[in-house]
Amino acid sequence: MVPSDLRYTKDHEWVRVDGDVATVGITEYAASQLGDIVFVELPDAGKALDQFAPFGVVESVKAVSDLFAPLSGAVAEANGALAGSPELVNSEPYEGGWMIRLTLTNPAEVDELLDAAAYDALIAAG
Repeated sequence: MVPSDLRYTKDHEWVRVDGDVATVGITEYAASQLGDIVFVELPDAGKALDQFAPFGVVESVKAVSDLFAPLSGAVAEANGALAGSPELVNSEPYEGGWMIRLTLTNPAEVDELLDAAAYDALIAAG
């Protein structure tokens, strides 16, 4: 079961919105599909991102995958802990394994994202 307080993309990113700041990561489902994550490349603070545009890369023992911004905004912070401990994405995808925090430029974009029930249906459909 995916956390009900988050919003999701069809590319398996999650977002937690708090005012005009959004915390972004990849879902437990995505992390399990990738396998053991060995490297995460994240943007620098200040970088402007457009909704659904690539913002980084996650590398696992199985594959290299692009990360996509669920919302438009400027990177306020990247999770520096992932540089030394990329496995946090596997072990704590919704907590310590978060990737970036964005200062939102268009909070209304949240309405374009999936809620937990829609995301559950997406992963159930395979």
